Amino acid sequence: MSWTYQLGNRTFILDREKAEEAQAAKMVINGRETMTFNLLPLKYQWAYTLYRTMKANHWEPEDIPMQKDIEQWRSDTALSDVDRWIIRMGIGYFSAAEGIVGDNIIHVVRELMTASELKLVLGRHAHEENIHADSLLYMISSLGINPHECEAMFEDIDTIRRKNEFVTQVSQSLRRDMDLSTVESKQLLAKNIFVFGQCMEGTQFYGLFGMVLSLYRQGKFPGIGQMFRYTLRDESNHIELFRQLLLELIEENPEIWTPEFRAELVGLMQEAIKLEKEFIADCLPVAAVGLNAGEFSQYIDYIADRRLEGCGLPLLNPGVSNPLPWLAELMDIKKEQNFFEGRVTEYQKSSALGSVNDDEL
Repeated sequence: MSWTYQLGNRTFILDREKAEEAQAAKMVINGRETMTFNLLPLKYQWAYTLYRTMKANHWEPEDIPMQKDIEQWRSDTALSDVDRWIIRMGIGYFSAAEGIVGDNIIHVVRELMTASELKLVLGRHAHEENIHADSLLYMISSLGINPHECEAMFEDIDTIRRKNEFVTQVSQSLRRDMDLSTVESKQLLAKNIFVFGQCMEGTQFYGLFGMVLSLYRQGKFPGIGQMFRYTLRDESNHIELFRQLLLELIEENPEIWTPEFRAELVGLMQEAIKLEKEFIADCLPVAAVGLNAGEFSQYIDYIADRRLEGCGLPLLNPGVSNPLPWLAELMDIKKEQNFFEGRVTEYQKSSALGSVNDDEL
């Protein structure tokens, strides 16, 4: 079947069968490539829907007032030494981690994708990593922290360095010119997507999320806390994006999903948990009001099992409970999935609230 258009003495014939074949040839990897970046017709509807959700929740750091945070930071009585150390560790770690994630998206994962809608949503993901990095610069400049101190933390705090090395080791061998026709190379990509999406952003970010939001709950760092809430909202989308991407990759390449490979992924999560618990101990070297390192470590076990479950992998700590129920409103995974409907944070572009009929795409 074709579409025929007669305009004067000219006839234009559009081959529907060829267009449908082009859509069918869309794949996560090794699919039909086109320089036209033609999104339609969509094959991965979820990716475009997620892109629109992410775009609708755009925010800018400068929109968040920091005056109260600055007053508290300069006060001799408003904060404890532990409060200040948590913020320094948060800024020190995330100012490196956000860049690592963004670099991996742009130079590894997005470059290897062949479906335009996947490239689109990954481009948005990378843009949000830039916003997160920018928010950390905003925090540093507002509080007057020496930026060289943050640079020193990358090298001198072993738990930060080891967390960064854990993720960068799975991205260094993956570049656009790699051969994705072999099972081994496909597994390398799947491992990258799992480590960055479920281990790093999905688990290793959550220790600091919990600590900073615990301070926020106590009335400390309202501006920084709000930025972390917006960042958390973004991260919930990033985790889901990489989870869906992994599942699509497995569905299209089932040969990679061997028992040995699944065991390897669980082992990587186990390593990620170990590194995160060591990092939590550095963030809370001494006890503090409302902050307990043991509870945050258990929370990491709880979060990690939710990530494994979402990928169809066996749990490491079956039956582990959430030791911090008060975090549910801000951080619970089920709440994250309904984050926008719940309006936990109200920042959303009103112009983006309208919905296009998906059936029209």
